[in-house]
Amino acid sequence: MTTAHVSTIDTHIGPFTAVVAPDGAVLASGWTADPDDLLPQVSPSLRPTALTTRRDLGEVTRAVRAYHRGDLAAIDGVPVRQRAGEFTEQAWTALRAVPAGRTVSYAEYAGLAGRPAAVRAAASACAKNAATLFVPCHRVVRTGGATGAFRWGVEVKRRLLAHEAR
Repeated sequence: MTTAHVSTIDTHIGPFTAVVAPDGAVLASGWTADPDDLLPQVSPSLRPTALTTRRDLGEVTRAVRAYHRGDLAAIDGVPVRQRAGEFTEQAWTALRAVPAGRTVSYAEYAGLAGRPAAVRAAASACAKNAATLFVPCHRVVRTGGATGAFRWGVEVKRRLLAHEAR
């Protein structure tokens, strides 16, 4: 891939930027106004060599706006493209099935991904996730319910979980 599209959307949580392939699949996203914060997370085989800024990314922009307005399921059908090892990709797929308003512990997440003993690998899948929000790693919490870490900051994670709990 050589060129991808990028757009930053103002949300009540902060600026949200998405990097999207020409076919509309999200390659990376997160609460930042700087696309350079996102690109290192994209698999080298998918990483664009150029970005074109757009005001609107079509389905992705509509889904992000709708999600932040309260339509929490709006992000569910947005296509995502990430590459990693087999377990990590399984874990990302499993996480997309965790509904808004629900959290899972890292141990539960490992089980959902098909390897209950692979708690560290599940945590690593969250850390490697480039498509934040669309692959909702903010829904994974520590055993006992503590928020845990989040690439975009614990406060962003708390605000996302509160938004989804309404």
